[in-house]
Amino acid sequence: MKFTKMHGCGNDYIYINGFTEKITQDEKPELVRRFSDRHFGIGGDGVIFINPCKKADFEMEMYNADGSRAEMCGNGIRCVAKYVYDKGLTNKTDISVISCGQIKYLQLFLKEGKVDSVRVNMGAPELCAERIPVLLDNGKESAVGEPIIVQNKEYKMTCVSMGNPHAVVFMDDVTDLKIEEIGPYFENHERFPNRINTEFVKVLDQKTVQMRVWERGTGETLACGTGCCATVVACILNGLTEHTVTVKLLGGEIEVTWDREANLVYMTGPASTVFEGEY
Repeated sequence: MKFTKMHGCGNDYIYINGFTEKITQDEKPELVRRFSDRHFGIGGDGVIFINPCKKADFEMEMYNADGSRAEMCGNGIRCVAKYVYDKGLTNKTDISVISCGQIKYLQLFLKEGKVDSVRVNMGAPELCAERIPVLLDNGKESAVGEPIIVQNKEYKMTCVSMGNPHAVVFMDDVTDLKIEEIGPYFENHERFPNRINTEFVKVLDQKTVQMRVWERGTGETLACGTGCCATVVACILNGLTEHTVTVKLLGGEIEVTWDREANLVYMTGPASTVFEGEY
């Protein structure tokens, strides 16, 4: 089976061409776990299958490293755009990609004939607690600055779905955060029926934030595109930043804009190919 290893700001996935490689749905979870293992497999934050589609130009079928299906990945979808253009599956620089029924529209920016970066219209942020989902017992419809007790400590979270669920927690320092200790407790907290991706964020100024992320089913990753989008929405809802923000991650930087009038979030960032191989 041929594969391509790609990353967006260090958030790395194994990409498989679903046009040519035929794997049954039953086989995929175990294959994903085997491929994603960084010691005994190829190594990655998960596996993404690029499939033919009638409703959009392409389908992104994404799995976390533990074999669970994920709805959306901002870094992953940018790499899908690079894959299909660089490999000649399309000659368009404006494409549509569907994932779990959600269609995203992408603008491709080229350098020396190949995709260098991608701007994604990530759509409208979902703030309704029931649809994220997050459980609230105070009668509120959304979780903005919502208290949550994790390991006997109170945090304030703002919950946003960008096609997948996020809880954004603002902190004075994230550099020394022991994320591997606290991350799993957020991910599996009883208030998140579908588990949660958690962003730990320090606001540097009105145009810049620093973020670390614990992704459900994977653990800490070097970047999370949907997490960046959720973070900027949370920043704006809490009056902490302007509407265009650079998010500094362990693996690089992503720029996010929330157009409040149109209620659309735009994410711009790099996409890179690491290597190709056959398993």
